[in-house]
Amino acid sequence: MLRLTIGQINPTIGDIDGNLALMRAAARKAASEGAQMVVFPELSLTGYYPGDLLDEPGFLAAIEHGLEAARAASRETPDLYWVIGAPVTRSGPGKRLQNALLVLHQGEAVLRYAKQLLPTYNVFDERRHFEPGPDVARILKIGSTRVGFMICEDGWNDAGTDYAVNPFERLADAAPDLVVSINASPSNLGKRAQRHALFTAASRRNRLPILYVHQVGGHDQLVFDGASFAATPDAGVVFEAKQFEEDIVTLVFENGDFLQNDCSAFPGPVAETLSPMAFYRKQIVLGLRDYARRCGFKKAVVGCSGGIDSALTLALAVETFGAENVTAITMPSRFSSEGSVSDSERLCHNLGIELLTHPIREIVAAFESGFAQATGAAPQGLTLENLQARVRGTILMEYSNEHGHLLLTTGNKSEISVGYCTLYGDTNGGLGLIGDLYKTEVFELCRHINAAEGREVIPLAIIDKEPSAELAPGQKDTDSLPPYPVLDDILKHLIEGDRLGPSEQETVQARMADLIATDAGRALIARIKGMIGRNEYKRRQAPPILRLRSRAFGSGRQMPIAARHTF
Repeated sequence: MLRLTIGQINPTIGDIDGNLALMRAAARKAASEGAQMVVFPELSLTGYYPGDLLDEPGFLAAIEHGLEAARAASRETPDLYWVIGAPVTRSGPGKRLQNALLVLHQGEAVLRYAKQLLPTYNVFDERRHFEPGPDVARILKIGSTRVGFMICEDGWNDAGTDYAVNPFERLADAAPDLVVSINASPSNLGKRAQRHALFTAASRRNRLPILYVHQVGGHDQLVFDGASFAATPDAGVVFEAKQFEEDIVTLVFENGDFLQNDCSAFPGPVAETLSPMAFYRKQIVLGLRDYARRCGFKKAVVGCSGGIDSALTLALAVETFGAENVTAITMPSRFSSEGSVSDSERLCHNLGIELLTHPIREIVAAFESGFAQATGAAPQGLTLENLQARVRGTILMEYSNEHGHLLLTTGNKSEISVGYCTLYGDTNGGLGLIGDLYKTEVFELCRHINAAEGREVIPLAIIDKEPSAELAPGQKDTDSLPPYPVLDDILKHLIEGDRLGPSEQETVQARMADLIATDAGRALIARIKGMIGRNEYKRRQAPPILRLRSRAFGSGRQMPIAARHTF
C-alpha cells in the first residue's frame, strides 16, 4: 500500500521562494495525513513556462539556490518523498538544461528523470531551452510499490504518431506498479476530455495505473485548469481533483487500485464535463484573477459602449474583482445612439458598478479642426471613425494611469481576426478577456450568465440589439462584414481547421461545403482570408488574449506580417 498526495498548486513563474512555500505547506499536510509521497506539477519550482528567463544567469543561480532549499525542506518531513519539477543543468553538447523530475528524500535527490519529448508546437517552445532526456525508464521503490515516472508530453505519444520515441514502452518494459506523471498542460475547450481519453487508453494499452498531477492557475495568456486525476487499466479515470482550484488531496494506492485516504472506494464517477459556456466563464475568471494578482492590479476599468462585448467584459470583471473594484466609462460621441447610453446605465446598475460619463464630441471636433488647419482638409470616413476610437482609448489609458486600474480590452475573436478594431483605440489595454471568443459565442455566454444567475445581469436590450461600432451615422457591423454566424464558420475553418472538436468540426465543414459550392461563397471565403492575413500587424500590437480554444491568437499562432496571402 502506498499513500500519496496530489500537490495541485498554483505556482508563479519566477517566484522560486513563493513556489517552494506552496510545496512546503502541501508537504506538511501530506505528512500529517500519513502520506509517503507528495507529487507536484511539472517545473513546479519555477512555474511553467519560464521562457527566456532560463537564459538569465541570475535566474539560473536562483534555481540552484531553490533546489538546495527544496532538498533542505524535504528533511522537515523525513518519511515523505517529494516529487518536484525543475530545470536542472547537464554537461556535454546541446542545451545546458533539462526539464527534470526530481525525487527528494531526507535532503537528497534519490532519483532524477529528464523529460524526453520536448514540444515545439502551438504555445510550446521547450526545445529552445532544454535538451531531451535519454530514452530510459526511471523506477523508484517506495515501501513495497515500484513507481515509474514521466513528465507531461512523455505521456502524449503512446500512439507513436508524433515522436520517434515512446516513453511508455520503456516504462512498460520496466514493469512498475504505478506511473506518476507530472504536468503543465494548458487548458482549452475540450482539453480535459482529451487528457482523460489519452491517458486512459495508455493505461489500458500498457496495463499501468497512472497518477496525473497537474498545475492550476493563469500565466499571461495561458490558463491551467488543475483537475489532476488517477486512472486504472480496467476502470479508467477513477478520481479527479478540483477544476480551476488548488487542491491538496491524499489517495491510497493498493493492489493496482486508487482509494480514498481512509481506504474506502471513491463514491462514484468523476465530475461531469462543464458546458462550453461554463468552461469559458471559469477559465476567463481564473486567468484574469491571476494575471491581475501577479501584475499587481486590484481594480479594473472598461470602456462601456452599451454593446455586448463591453457588457460581457464588465460582467466577467465584476465576477473577478467585485463590483466595488470595477469602473465603467461611457464616452458618447455625436454618432452614439440614445440607447447606447441608457443601456450602459442599466447594465452598470445591474452589476452594481460605477459608471462615469466622458463625452468625446468636443475632443473629436478639436482634433478635426487641428487636422484641417495643418493639412488643409478635415478627416473623413475611416480616418474619422478611427479618430473617435483613439480618443476613447486615450481617455481609458488616462484613467488607468491616474488610478492604477487594469484596462481590459473588449475585442472578440471575430473582429480581431478581420481587423475590425482600431490600433491605439479599442485595442488599448493590458489584457483581452474575450479575444478568443467568436462573436456568436459572446452572445451565448451572455445568455449563459443571465441563466446561471437567474436574473438579467446583462440587459436583453444589449443582447438583442444589432451590433454596431457607432462611429458613423446609422452604422451596422454588417455594413462591412457578413452576418456573424456566417463569418464565424469561415473563421473557424480558416484559423482552427482540424483543431476543432469533432462535433463543431462536422457542423463547420457542412456549412463550409454550402459556401464553397457557390461563386459568391468562394469569393467571400477568399475575402475573409485576405482580411485575416492583412491584419496580422494589428494582432501583433494588441494586448495578450486569454487562451480558451485550441488555437488562439498569440504565441500559439505564429504568422508573418509582411507576407502575401494568395494561396
